[in-house]
Amino acid sequence: MSSNEQPTEIILHQQSRSLEIAFDDGARYRLPYEFLRVYTPSAEARGHGPGQEVLQVGKKNVMLLNVEPVGTYALKLIFDDGHDSGLYTWEYLYGLGQNQDVMWQDYLKQLEAAGASREPSPQTAGSHKPRGCGH
Repeated sequence: MSSNEQPTEIILHQQSRSLEIAFDDGARYRLPYEFLRVYTPSAEARGHGPGQEVLQVGKKNVMLLNVEPVGTYALKLIFDDGHDSGLYTWEYLYGLGQNQDVMWQDYLKQLEAAGASREPSPQTAGSHKPRGCGH
């Protein structure tokens, strides 16, 4: 992707829990919300250097509540688990689309190695942080 490519279309598919993004070079990707959440670019999850990453677990049913544009270069994704601190640049989203299969398999291997699960734990299920006007 060159630095001047822009998305031409962004569609949220709430039923299938995926964000579809098309770019002006003809590339089109459908990125599941869970994938977007576990690969958030936020420092909270990625850390501030190699080896500081925090494995994101229990995100299988995560929903995207809102998508906010950030200038002309990124999206801020707001998830129903309260996470809203990652800025997804067009370049980052393009890379997620290009490498989705490999990244997903890597994530599943990390979960297995950690003895963790994609399923929400009983204590976190339904304990979403309140957002907005309180309903």
